[in-house]
Amino acid sequence: MIRIVTSESVNIGHPDKTCDTIADAFLDEALRQDPNSQMAVECAIKNDKLFIYGEATTKAKIDYDKIARDVLKDIGYTNNFTIVKEISEQSPDINQAVVKEKLRANDQGIVYGYATAETDEYMPLPITIAHKIMKKYDEFRRKTKTYFADAKNQVSVLYDGKKPIEIGTILVSVSHDEKLSKEEIRNTIVENVISPILAEYPLLLGNNTNFIINPSGKFTIWGSFGDSGCVGRKIVVDTYGGVGRVGGGCFSSKNATKVDRSGAYYARFVSKNIVAHGYADECEIQVSYGIGLSEPISIYIECFDTNRKPMQEILKYVDENFNFSPDNIIKELDLLKPIYKQTACYGHFGRNEFPWEKIKN
Repeated sequence: MIRIVTSESVNIGHPDKTCDTIADAFLDEALRQDPNSQMAVECAIKNDKLFIYGEATTKAKIDYDKIARDVLKDIGYTNNFTIVKEISEQSPDINQAVVKEKLRANDQGIVYGYATAETDEYMPLPITIAHKIMKKYDEFRRKTKTYFADAKNQVSVLYDGKKPIEIGTILVSVSHDEKLSKEEIRNTIVENVISPILAEYPLLLGNNTNFIINPSGKFTIWGSFGDSGCVGRKIVVDTYGGVGRVGGGCFSSKNATKVDRSGAYYARFVSKNIVAHGYADECEIQVSYGIGLSEPISIYIECFDTNRKPMQEILKYVDENFNFSPDNIIKELDLLKPIYKQTACYGHFGRNEFPWEKIKN
């Protein structure tokens, strides 16, 4: 049966991704000074105003304004922003339930991890290509003065059953100087952004592969002046592009006791290891947590009839090699380090620089 799977990625100039990046920059600065920081400081942006709000229990001295302005400048904003802050300490009710001899879950939550053997990254092909195109665009636009940071794309892939057989459509929208014509933008983006990435997938290019570039016809008002943004609105972009399920909680701004983030990272870690070690071609893991509890409430592993070994053997492998408790996750994946700003764009998974992507012997 032929089916189509479409996934999207967005660049750092998209207002939601701008906010994710700023929030994770706050978290990194807190962890640099105080690895035991409990952080959930978010932000929202519109026009020339940035709202910073949330909870922080930390010994770190954080210059929120400077961190935010540095990120905005790096993205390409030249205007001055008005910054409004509303930050308090984490509720002591929550803190006393979490910070014990062994760290416990900072909230209740359902998380998912997913992996598939269809790409070298153990990720679905559509989201893999979409992230690569966005990353290539960001590298390209930083070398020009006529293309800006706000951009997004979609990649549609045709599957025969579970096997990707053709890239159907690639849609890219990029912000640009008003002097550029639509034809010039199309030719430039295809040549400098799309073609270098698709060269990695020659067998999946067909005669009917369709490129759609800037279908709106004009994208000169970008970022917070064209749209509002806030933390956590791109959880499908951040995860598996709509193929694997998500639990509903976002990642950015949250330190590792927040299982929405760390639990999802560990579920990905275990799923990837199951696939990488040949137990199955596809795996999804659901884990549920309760606030103040040291162990998960439930763990469910699904291999969608792709398992190469009996499920009982897979469960035994997981039980003997992995520990889903929040305290172990933080220690095993070394999650008290300032590594989070770099996760904010181009996906949290499928990138080998992160510890939850390692293959465990």
